[in-house]
Amino acid sequence: MNSFTLFKHSLFQVTDLHQAKKMPFWKVILYVVFLSTILALPITKQIFSIMQDIRSDGQEIAAKLPDFNITDGKLETGDGAKGFIYQTNSIIFTFDPDGKRSLSDIAADSVGTAVGLGFLKDEFVVALPSSSAANTLLGTNHFEIPYSKGTLDGLNSNNLKKALDEASIPFWIKLVVFIFTLYPTFINLIINLLMIAIGATLYSKIRLYKLRFLDCLKISTYCATLPVIVSSILHFTTRSFDDSFLIVFISLLLFFLATRTEIRQEPPLI
Repeated sequence: MNSFTLFKHSLFQVTDLHQAKKMPFWKVILYVVFLSTILALPITKQIFSIMQDIRSDGQEIAAKLPDFNITDGKLETGDGAKGFIYQTNSIIFTFDPDGKRSLSDIAADSVGTAVGLGFLKDEFVVALPSSSAANTLLGTNHFEIPYSKGTLDGLNSNNLKKALDEASIPFWIKLVVFIFTLYPTFINLIINLLMIAIGATLYSKIRLYKLRFLDCLKISTYCATLPVIVSSILHFTTRSFDDSFLIVFISLLLFFLATRTEIRQEPPLI
C-alpha cells in the first residue's frame, strides 16, 4: 500500500481507506504537504491576478501623471501641474505636490481591498487594507518613504511610466509567493486534520474500534483528499470561501464510511 494507491481509493473506493493506518508517519506528512499544495494553488493564482491588476492599474494611472522628478530630496513638478486623486479597481492614487493631503487621508481612502498610494509634497506613502497580511506580520499597514532620505532621488514620470510598461513578474517572485502561501495553508490544514482526528477518535471509542489516535489521524488525512480537491475548485471561482468546515465535515463522513469494516472490541461487562 502506498500514497498513490490511497489517493485513488480516496476518490473511487473510500471503504479501503482504513488501510492508511499502516502507512509510515513520514509518508503521511508528505501527503499533507501534497494536499496543502492543492489548496495553495488557487490562492496563489488569486495573488498573481491581484498583482497583474495592480500592474495594469498602475499603467493606467501613470498615463495621467504630469511631468515630475525627485531631486535632492524634493518633489519637483512642471509648470501648471496640479494635484489629483484617481481610483481604479485596485488602487486609489493621490498626486499632491501642494501638501494638501497627509498619510491619514491616504489611509482613509484605502477601503475594501484597494491599495492607497500617494506622491505627497514631502514623501511617498503606501496604505494597505487593514485586513492585509502586512498588518498581521509587521504590525502596520502604512508605509512612508520621505524624499529627504534620498531613496527616490532620480525618479521621474518618464522612467516610472517606462518601468510600469516593461514590468513583469519574474519566476523567483512567483516561487516566493507560492512558498509563503503554502506555509499558512499547511498549518491550517494540520489544525483541521487534528480536529478531524479528535472527532474520529471519539467516534472510534464509541464504536469500540481498535484504533489509536495516530491511526485515526492517518486515516483522516487520506479521507481529507476529496474535500480538499473540492475546496480548491471552489476557491478558483470564489475568493471569500471558508473551507475549514467543509473539509472537517466531509472528512469525518468519509472516515465513518472507511472504518465500517474495522474489528470491534468486546464491550466491557457490567
